[in-house]
Amino acid sequence: MDFRYLGNSGLKISEITYGNWITHGSQVENDVATQCVRAALDAGITSYDTADVYANTAAETVLGEALKGERRESVEIFTKVYWPTGPRGHNDSGLSRKHILESINGSLRRLQTDYVDLYQAHRYDVETPLEETMQAFADVVRQGKALYIGVSEWTADQIRAGHALAKELGIQLISSQPQYSMLWRVIEDEVVPASRELGVSQIVWSPIAQGVLTGKYLPGTPPPAGSRATDEKGGADMVGRWLRDDVLTAVQGLVPIAAEVDLTPAQLAVAWVLQNDNVASAIVGASRPEQVHENVKAVGVKLDPEVMSRIDAALGDVVTRDPALTAKNTPQARPS
Repeated sequence: MDFRYLGNSGLKISEITYGNWITHGSQVENDVATQCVRAALDAGITSYDTADVYANTAAETVLGEALKGERRESVEIFTKVYWPTGPRGHNDSGLSRKHILESINGSLRRLQTDYVDLYQAHRYDVETPLEETMQAFADVVRQGKALYIGVSEWTADQIRAGHALAKELGIQLISSQPQYSMLWRVIEDEVVPASRELGVSQIVWSPIAQGVLTGKYLPGTPPPAGSRATDEKGGADMVGRWLRDDVLTAVQGLVPIAAEVDLTPAQLAVAWVLQNDNVASAIVGASRPEQVHENVKAVGVKLDPEVMSRIDAALGDVVTRDPALTAKNTPQARPS
């Protein structure tokens, strides 16, 4: 495993972060989830990403159980706050002081730890003054319940404003967690340049585009049995937008490129995002332990410019690049 600094901090995280969105507490049984975490530890992955909303808090519980017994100082645990949890009451979502301070306590209890390494705003809250949100995060840090602060799916302007307030308050906002893959590049024009300027790194989710970049989905063919596209618990909704024949045909053009550099298409996809020097880590999930061992083979791979150009040519105009799409991930009202 290789490691990268997270933003302008002294914190190093593994280039692959194990994430348990969709899988833990819902898509796979707890014993298999634990096997996947053990496989991640065996592969040298030290960074683990979850959120209170995943499986309505169950994912944090599963991760806490799976990491029990590990030396706490040897792993980096990330979680998030914003989306509704519990009974979905009127204060059970958002980034108000009340919700943040209550949520961190619940997350720590479920994760069976005294602190998280990174506490992230899962979305921007238009209903709460940013000053209130950042003050609450600062208090979480000063209480020793989180070491660093991050955000997820914030625009460049939102990141700038949050970073400025964090600096005034004496805390470190060091990370952004956006979607990023060969197919989804909306952060490249605005979020990444702003982040580089501020000393913020990306921890990217969905680097394999919900499994589409594995090449297992074929144009004009039903999704394979047992794949995420057949998962009625939520996976199918997420992957469905990629299951167009033009996208799937273009992705098949990546298969020979991957083979030439001795990688699987999935490994090529993870290696591709790690070529971006503003990316500290790629979040990869798993429903089987062997998937973890396969994905870590992307670590340390250097793709030469000619390969990167061939990838661009193969995907052509199916790539989504519009930076305005990041703003569309900001809910216009607090969810309930």
